[in-house]
Amino acid sequence: MSQSLVDDPIESALGPARPVTAGTGREPGRRVDVRRLLRFVVRRPGLLLSLVVLVLVVLASLRPDLFTSQDPLKGVPSQNFRGPSGSHWFGTDELGRDVFSRVVHGAQLSLKATLIAVLVAFVVGGLLGVVAGFVGRWVDDVLMRCVDVLLSIPALFLSLALVTALGYGTVKVAVVVGIASVAAFARVARSEVLRVRQAVFVEAARASGARWYSVLGRHVLPNAAGPVIVLATLDFGSSILAVSALSFLGYGAPPPAPEWGTLISDGRNYLANAWWLTALPGLAIAATVLATNRVARALDGEWSRQR
Repeated sequence: MSQSLVDDPIESALGPARPVTAGTGREPGRRVDVRRLLRFVVRRPGLLLSLVVLVLVVLASLRPDLFTSQDPLKGVPSQNFRGPSGSHWFGTDELGRDVFSRVVHGAQLSLKATLIAVLVAFVVGGLLGVVAGFVGRWVDDVLMRCVDVLLSIPALFLSLALVTALGYGTVKVAVVVGIASVAAFARVARSEVLRVRQAVFVEAARASGARWYSVLGRHVLPNAAGPVIVLATLDFGSSILAVSALSFLGYGAPPPAPEWGTLISDGRNYLANAWWLTALPGLAIAATVLATNRVARALDGEWSRQR
């Protein structure tokens, strides 16, 4: 991509012949990249397993009826505290509700909150970082000092303070978790913008008379977005843990909503005689977080070295 940006001044002199040549040369590269990506995934069983786990979790959040037909809110008191079995994969809780069904339906609530949190952090933090890195001068100083203040406060404490001020609920929990992650996104976005802003193809675009918004939109943002997207993938796992932690403390959706953190909180009172109420929802959270981190690690380092 950087080569095409360097050639922008030449492109205006060559006329319409150059885009035709570039367009015909890209198609084989795309096919090779797809094959290389497939080989990259297949040769790493851990990464392949992580992708399968993430696909299953996403499907559970979109179509829970594909995995279970039982009502997560309806219980059978005569079947309470049944251990994991063929009829109840994750056992039943104190009210006789199927725990597997509650975990599957809880994926929708937990992933919804996580996506909102990552989106808030990505948009707000990325915007602050881009403005600070691209404008510079006193704007950079003011914005980065605000980011330093956010970094000085532990994320969980900041989330607790904000959710106490905003109130309870899944969306509010998601927003405060996203605000707590803004500082990291702002730092990464700023550093990438500063790096790309000094590149040769950006200087060539400026020398050719391109407007600042054209330089920002066509050259700086596309080349600085990669590490920020990787951070968003990595922050996805951290946001799941943060949302689950706040739900565990009672700040999430009110009962009987089957959020993952709420399921663990409800089961902690029965650890002595019903370990599955806490262990199996916790295992679902751990598997999702580990799978997300494995995919983020592959995108961050392994795939870059392969290219």
